[in-house]
Amino acid sequence: MNTETTQNPTAAGQTPAQTRIALAAVAATLLFASLGQTIVTTAMPIMVADLGGMEHMTWVITAYLLASTIGAPVAGKLGDLFGRKVVVQLGIFVFLAGATLAGLAQSMGVLIAGRAIQGLGGGGLIVVAMAIVADVLPARQRGQAQGLLGAVFGVSTVIGPLIGGFLVEALSWHWIFFANFPVGLLALAVLHAALPNVKRDSAVKLDMAGAFLLATLLSVAVLVSNLGGAVLPWGSLELIGLAGLGLAALAGFIAVERRAEEPILPLSLFRNNTFLVVNSVGFMVGVAMFGTITFLPLYLQVVQGVSPAVSGLFLTPMMAGLIASSALAGRVMSRTGRYRWMPVVSTALLALAMLSLSTLAPGSSLWQVTLSMVLVGLGLGPVFSIGIAAIQNAVPREMLGVGTASANMFRLIGGSVGTAAFGALFSTNLARNLGGDLAAGAGTGIGSISAEMVSQMPAAAQSAVYTGFSDALHPVFWIAAGLAALACLISLRLREVPMPENAAP
Repeated sequence: MNTETTQNPTAAGQTPAQTRIALAAVAATLLFASLGQTIVTTAMPIMVADLGGMEHMTWVITAYLLASTIGAPVAGKLGDLFGRKVVVQLGIFVFLAGATLAGLAQSMGVLIAGRAIQGLGGGGLIVVAMAIVADVLPARQRGQAQGLLGAVFGVSTVIGPLIGGFLVEALSWHWIFFANFPVGLLALAVLHAALPNVKRDSAVKLDMAGAFLLATLLSVAVLVSNLGGAVLPWGSLELIGLAGLGLAALAGFIAVERRAEEPILPLSLFRNNTFLVVNSVGFMVGVAMFGTITFLPLYLQVVQGVSPAVSGLFLTPMMAGLIASSALAGRVMSRTGRYRWMPVVSTALLALAMLSLSTLAPGSSLWQVTLSMVLVGLGLGPVFSIGIAAIQNAVPREMLGVGTASANMFRLIGGSVGTAAFGALFSTNLARNLGGDLAAGAGTGIGSISAEMVSQMPAAAQSAVYTGFSDALHPVFWIAAGLAALACLISLRLREVPMPENAAP
């Protein structure tokens, strides 16, 4: 199928077989984009050892996060204007170009540049692929499809590091950037055949000023979160200047969007109940999820003595819970057309999961960790799948891409803020709890703490470190539980938009 339409592509005229092919290509695209992010984690130490530049290591991750945060809303708007097909194809080419540059890198600077290009393509791919679901399926069926796409993310989170580790050991780290080329090229070919072309009858005036100001605002949000307290002191002139730039960009963005013919992020969406509630919940859940999961592997390695590889596998129970709950929530939405109560229940469950994690101590069993992570996944699943489907059902069709992109954008910003804020809180608590014991046991500072270092301490010092480390994590999980509870209360404000059983997409 390779037709032309004059409007946004829909499922009108598509056979069930063609719809299934399109959804399979969407799943392949998401797997392709998400693997590009997760496959790198296990190879980081090897890449740094080969290329040097330890002081720039975090930018391999930050560059991807920053570019994907910017790319998502821009790609979402372009998809609304010119059709999802051409934008997702362009996104695949951009991603492959970035992967090629990173794979051929002989310096840390080139690697970071490649990751930034990858992130620009990957951020756009994820949101446009999710918007395609709304183009080819009626409203009731979207939740179930989004739940299945959530399973793709879960799978990539588990197998990505494993594939990366295997390629590093069997070949070299360069090959991790070429590993999913076949998946990307297959998705490109199938999407070309399965999706219609879009031919506009009139010219479009792109909101370049709005795109630039939004990119600046999002860049500042991510950079302040990642640099504040870690690279730059919170009171430094550089960070204050960066924050000032963000405020200026926000004011300019609002002024420009009010006058734009085709705004990159229409301000009218902020008067939409579903848009506001779902994205507020997504931001808070992003803070809780990314900000706490970051520290669980540290607890397992330092306190429980688990190896780095095995500690990463403890994310698998969370992904299993996420896959199960998102699929179940989507099935319920598909059959009943009701969804308002699901974010309420799931965020309440997430709050309980965080409270469970707040009880972790040196003597806690690994089974407790496993069960807590299953609860985290069960709480996260419906927030993601139902949230996106609810936004797609509530916004005008010409804003589907922007609406879908907003969910990913607010969650990513929440994750960046949560990681930075909880990192600062944890470091402060750890310094207060372990300052004396750590210096006495190893003669080093807090920043150098590791499982190997603790294992060489006297037994009494080890016990103090284990207790102090666990206690330093408790406030992190308490705050995360509070944010999840607040998200639960906000979810009560969600107004359910009817989903007719046989409505066209």
